[in-house]
Amino acid sequence: MLYYIFKRILQIIPVVIGITILLFVLMYIIPEDPARLILEKGATPQALQNLREKMGIDKPIYVQYWRYIKQLAKGDLGTSYRYRRSVNSILAEHYPNSIKLAFAAIIIETIIGILAGIISAVRKYSFLDVLVTVSTTILVCVPVYWLGMLLQIGFGLKLHWLPMSGMGDGSIKYYILPAITLASVSTAFVARITRSTMLDVLANDYIRTAYAKGLNHNSVIYKHALKNALIPVITYIGIDLGSLMGGAILTETIFAWPGVGRTIYLAILQRDAPVVIGGTIILVLIFVFLNLIVDIIYALLDPRIRLTGASSLDL
Repeated sequence: MLYYIFKRILQIIPVVIGITILLFVLMYIIPEDPARLILEKGATPQALQNLREKMGIDKPIYVQYWRYIKQLAKGDLGTSYRYRRSVNSILAEHYPNSIKLAFAAIIIETIIGILAGIISAVRKYSFLDVLVTVSTTILVCVPVYWLGMLLQIGFGLKLHWLPMSGMGDGSIKYYILPAITLASVSTAFVARITRSTMLDVLANDYIRTAYAKGLNHNSVIYKHALKNALIPVITYIGIDLGSLMGGAILTETIFAWPGVGRTIYLAILQRDAPVVIGGTIILVLIFVFLNLIVDIIYALLDPRIRLTGASSLDL
């Protein structure tokens, strides 16, 4: 087991290095001078050149990249061009808001998605099954930004039930619309996965044996079938949590949510490379780490995975 965990950790290293190279090259080719972003518009050419030399951006890209990697190894994500603050402090300020929103979305997708999937499987080909199938299809197809704006117009602008944007005082009413928007597509997938796995489990012999022993319907469904059907559902939710905790740029931008997703979006518009690169690296690390946790849990549940080295993403 330790060898499997060590092997999975080693696989993370090239992923992180590849992401840093890609981001560094993309931000390097953007035709924007960081020195001009920092200094006032009336800065002299000499002042601009002095700042470039001080920042080291006058050096070749490979020299800049190597310097950044050495900083990154020390946990230093650099300094923002726009805010002239440490990227670490900027992300630390906004990440808690993204995490709170992510957990709110996970609660919604877990409860509604699993319940909808169970109902759809148990009432196969009924009106409820068709309703769940149609609803999940619509949620998967509807763009997130469009759904978010519809919720804003309906519940915020027309009915005045919920705030349209911002985090306000942090009360639950500010979480409802962005959390529903963020969880919409994931809820549809959770419902579909639950329905599919429940149908497979309900077709097994031990389920028929449970009914033959005289167990009531609810006992068979929730104590026998659901326990075995939830394994792939939990895997999906675990991986999805990494994506949600990384910050959803569209959702946070639409609702002006002060999270890391919106912070990265604004940094892209402002050509603030250190924030974009540092924020994205943290997103990747969170996603990869949670994926590693899911892989380890799977390996504990199924020893065959430890032998084959399969990843949960391949299951």
